Amino acid sequence: MLWRSVGGSEVVAEQWAALRKAAAQRHITLQVLPFDQGAHDVMGGSLTLLTMPDGSEIAYTEGAHYGQLIEEPDEVRAFALAYDRLRAVALPPLISRDMIRSVREDHHRGAKVPAPADRRRLAQKQLQQPGGRQLRGGGRRARGRRTGT
Repeated sequence: MLWRSVGGSEVVAEQWAALRKAAAQRHITLQVLPFDQGAHDVMGGSLTLLTMPDGSEIAYTEGAHYGQLIEEPDEVRAFALAYDRLRAVALPPLISRDMIRSVREDHHRGAKVPAPADRRRLAQKQLQQPGGRQLRGGGRRARGRRTGT
């Protein structure tokens, strides 16, 4: 949500408002996990840890095409450990709030996104490998170096 705007400006504004409202709740701790932390055990989905009235714990994982309730104690402990590790490497709450505020301000100012031709050139540079592969698509060919000039 922080870096990808989905659903148009009205939806994004509602998402920012919901995030601000959640952050203001005393019982919610908001932390951002930076991309540079790399892969982790909960990538591609979400994890919810629940403590039931009888004191037992349950984990619920959810991805794009599934949802799973985990009740087996050893598996729940493994998910709780994964959650604790994520919190340990995430930004502290105050720094997370500052980062969210900064990203939101950047969204309001409008990100400086390269023009399509520039994006194509950048992508071509990234894809260049021995063999001279070219991007497919309907755009103009990226200008190459001319020899002999």
